[in-house]
Amino acid sequence: MDLSSFETADGLNAISEGTLPELLGIRFTHVAHGLCRAELLLKPVHMAANGFLHAATVIALADTAAGYGCMASLPKGAMGFTTIELKTNFVKTARDGTVRVEACMRYGGRTTQVWDAEVETDDSQMMAAYRCTQMVLWPR
Repeated sequence: MDLSSFETADGLNAISEGTLPELLGIRFTHVAHGLCRAELLLKPVHMAANGFLHAATVIALADTAAGYGCMASLPKGAMGFTTIELKTNFVKTARDGTVRVEACMRYGGRTTQVWDAEVETDDSQMMAAYRCTQMVLWPR
């Protein structure tokens, strides 16, 4: 896999074509070592049957930002990653507007990375706090 696609927001948007992030409408706005930002314009497809934002939509947004951030922050020679743990705390929901996420690497070792992401509503209110642990994959 060409890791250079993970160096810019445009690159992230391009490699998302035909995958879940594109299907959901996730748009990347910034990426750097240890940081990834994205946003999602809410549509009816993102809602649960009760009319509120589906929890899986929020998790997908946060997990994608953390995962793409991880790819952009791999140690030299690593080939990828896999998620080995994730957790999300929900404190608020939304029905419309744009939700944004900022994912930050909290620990970046040779074999694992820990990422935190905060999902916010249009009015900059925290909607969810997300944390994951990624296992760094090396060629065999």
